[in-house]
Formats: sequence, structure tokens, C-alpha cells
Amino acid sequence: MKLEHRKQKLLPLSTFFLRLARYFFFTAILIFISVCIGVIGYHHYGELGWLDSFHMACMILTGMGPVIEMKTNTAKLFSSFYALYSGVAFLSITAVFFAPIIHRLLHILHVEDDDSK
Repeated sequence: MKLEHRKQKLLPLSTFFLRLARYFFFTAILIFISVCIGVIGYHHYGELGWLDSFHMACMILTGMGPVIEMKTNTAKLFSSFYALYSGVAFLSITAVFFAPIIHRLLHILHVEDDDSK
């Protein structure tokens, strides 16, 4: 998923939307994998039902916080590590999604690097 150099011509809008769709698809896959990790972990370690596991994983992944209290030590450990992973994953996924938009904006504005001075 390479972006054009600042000296290259700006992509046509239709090609940009295609690039945006590819980035969206990639971020959707990352979100799906992250939610699956949480759902399986909460179902296995937290002994929650599938729907409660999904609810808990989505709330943690988006930074809203836990919904159900974990009873066992292994469930608490999983919940802690999943929360740490979710914080990094949420920010990374957001950055990947917005990368082509920010790149196009900077490309339009012709922002120069500090190295060229």
C-alpha cells in the first residue's frame, strides 16, 4: 500500500476512493481479528456467553471500559492484557484508516519536509 511521492502528480479522485476502500477493508480485517481475540478470550477465560463476550470485547476495544467484572485470576489477567492490546490496536487501526486521507491533504497543501531546508 504505497503512497505517491510529494513530487508526483495527485491521484484522480476515483483512484483515491479505491485506495481508501482498500485501507478501509484492511482496517475492517484488523478490527474483526481484534474482536475475535477478545470474544474467544472472554468466552474461554471469563466464562461468559458468546453475546456477553462480544459485548465486552467491543467495549474494551473501543476504550469504553469493562462491562462485566471478571471473577477468576486468569480472567483478570486476560482482561488486563486484552485492554493493553486494545489501546495500541485502536490507535494503530485509526492511524491506518486515516493515513490516505491525511496523505492526500498534505499532498494537496504541498507540505515540505524539514530535511529539505
